[in-house]
Amino acid sequence: MDVKTRLPELAQARYGLELSQCSDSQLYHCLLQLTQELASARPAPSGDRKLYYFSAEFLIGKLLSNNLLALGIYDEVNAILTECGRALSAIEDVEPEPSLGNGGLGRLAACFLDSIAALGLNGDGVGLNYHYGLFEQKFQHNKQTERPNPWIEDESWLIPTGVEFEVPFGFGPVKAKLFDIAVPGAHTATAGRLHLFDVEAPAPAPQEGIDFNKSDLPARLTSFLYPDDSNEAGRLLRVYQQYFMVSAGAQLVLKELEERGCALNTLSDHVVIQINDTHPSMVIPELVRLLTGRGLSMDEAVEQVSKTCAYTNHTILAEALEKWPLSFIEKAAPQLTPILRELDRRAKAAHTDPKVAVIQGEEGKEIVHMAHLDIHYSRSVNGVAALHTEILKNSELKPFYDIYPAKFNNKTNGVTLRRWLEVCNPQLASLLDECVGRGWRRDPDQLNKLMEFAGDSAVLDRMLAIKAEKKRELADVFAREQGITLDPESVFDIQVKRLHEYKRQQMNALYVIHKYLEIKGGKTPQRPVTVLFGAKAAPAYVMAKHIIHLILCLRKLIESDPQARPWLHVAMVENYNVTWAERVIPACDISEQISLASKEASGTGNMKFMANGAVTLGTLDGANVEIAELVGPDNIYTFGAKSDEVIRMYAGEGEKKGADGRSYLPLDHYHRPAVERLVDFLVSPELLGVGDPAALATLWRDMKNKDWFMAMLDVEDYIAARDRAIADYGDRTAWAKKMLVNTAKSGYFSSDRTIAQYDRDIWQLK
Repeated sequence: MDVKTRLPELAQARYGLELSQCSDSQLYHCLLQLTQELASARPAPSGDRKLYYFSAEFLIGKLLSNNLLALGIYDEVNAILTECGRALSAIEDVEPEPSLGNGGLGRLAACFLDSIAALGLNGDGVGLNYHYGLFEQKFQHNKQTERPNPWIEDESWLIPTGVEFEVPFGFGPVKAKLFDIAVPGAHTATAGRLHLFDVEAPAPAPQEGIDFNKSDLPARLTSFLYPDDSNEAGRLLRVYQQYFMVSAGAQLVLKELEERGCALNTLSDHVVIQINDTHPSMVIPELVRLLTGRGLSMDEAVEQVSKTCAYTNHTILAEALEKWPLSFIEKAAPQLTPILRELDRRAKAAHTDPKVAVIQGEEGKEIVHMAHLDIHYSRSVNGVAALHTEILKNSELKPFYDIYPAKFNNKTNGVTLRRWLEVCNPQLASLLDECVGRGWRRDPDQLNKLMEFAGDSAVLDRMLAIKAEKKRELADVFAREQGITLDPESVFDIQVKRLHEYKRQQMNALYVIHKYLEIKGGKTPQRPVTVLFGAKAAPAYVMAKHIIHLILCLRKLIESDPQARPWLHVAMVENYNVTWAERVIPACDISEQISLASKEASGTGNMKFMANGAVTLGTLDGANVEIAELVGPDNIYTFGAKSDEVIRMYAGEGEKKGADGRSYLPLDHYHRPAVERLVDFLVSPELLGVGDPAALATLWRDMKNKDWFMAMLDVEDYIAARDRAIADYGDRTAWAKKMLVNTAKSGYFSSDRTIAQYDRDIWQLK
């Protein structure tokens, strides 16, 4: 297709206008149609085996630029628009961001689909078509509020397929309609698909907020990602949603298998299903049900499913390993109950340790452990960073590792540098092309060649200039969209990720308090610092919402203080999403990756930041460990207790134990003078004057008496490491070398590498 001819044709056919006469919205819809035509003309990858990547989330972000790049027409389209006096960036702003994910789990799934397509692997994603996303975050009275986040327009990336399946619920059958989003491969002539299931008559958005009648089924099955689970109706709705996804997805798998002319008892020869975290776990009993219903014996069905499915574990947090009351499943999908009981019976017959049972608890109060189901009836169990996998094997899932050592393996996460370098930081991508050639775009390991320029002052100066440009761009966006003034000459110290206590945004806030109190005490900082946050808290996660309130109150307090304002800025992105990430990450100087060691499975933001030349300040947790090994101690700032020490404290190893069984005693750490001063500031007259006294007092009591994720344990070491990083920032040449090393070593964290390893060790598609 001749793009230079086709694009004006579309403008004329759709609107009767020349390209130069079209509005940004009209140009966007012309480009949407153009990319849809090009992507749909691409065949699916070939191969006898096919991957189905089941995930509750696919945080795909805006797709226009990414698809133009994958189709190889980005530069051509950009040139055509420039000739018309138009900017592609302005047209991109028209595009709504798909609300199909939350945080790292969903963004990882999106990166994986991109890499599966780029490597030409025969694989598709399977999920749900959420209409209103997680929620749109708004700040009111220094607090988070939530409202629906609709994204589906009359014309969108969604392609109706006409394929439908009937999902049998306890209350009756529901029709699942299949929509596809094309995923063109960047280095291939093929395209994969993201399969999204939807109900026939979706419910409208709630009138106010995101509260709705959770028993309004089936209309609400695809309304929101992760509906509020603080009550039984919300938890039950999640079970309904998960079964809707896996039942429709399993039927799609078998339909395509039969269309290929393959017998059901050869399923595992032709299909692999990757279960991304525990949300799609019911695909295991559902496939067994469908196979036995089509003539296979129970033994044959269990064997085929166990050889077909593979499970990725994304957490060591016990509360994140889903456990559903069997009564919920009996209500939602009663036909699964006998299958689950049979799978549990087989597991208990083979392994007497009650810790590894699929169903635990007394009759009437039985609980189904979804991760246990996944491990027993999958061919592979993988963690997502070297440290995480070792913790799973030696601690959290040790009883299973003792049974199935050959199943366990590590696949360190990765990110697609096409979006997280080429699209979001074209200036840096261009410099890399000049230094190491364009080959890094296909082979990210070639970024290592950048190390040859570590002593080249011209390259280092260019890196500093690019960073300064991205900081100015971010300051402009903040001023335009949030009315907040940022100082692009200051150090940009950034923590953007899902709000959870284990990620320790509260410890970051304690540092802000420390710096504020220093300034008020007359100690002027070496240079101005901007502390930037971005995070959403789950609507029912009260403590996380209190932390957001604390951050917003600190911003208000500091901005109104003429003594502190020239030296310290606090800002928080409202409604942090992929679009904001593409602006924030290239502008970062110091990347905050400060989770409690042993609690972050991997992280992927840490990888995006390092690729864009940010220097990591972090604990030795998740993939930070591998980042530290790659860049060396001079190019990362680490602090805090090590993972083995933290694990021992949770296990209660030590002379003293608290009431919660840990040998970490919060009050002992609180009463250290330097710590007590910071924590008590939460209920100081200054902060109470701008905040909600009840919320701040609740957070204060929780931190000093519970501090489950041990912010007070590490805070003094954290302050010292952070001050050291900010001081080192002053030597611009030395800092530029740190930036260069981080970018040069980021190629290892390409999702292309991760997916190649999944394929080599688990999927074997090629």
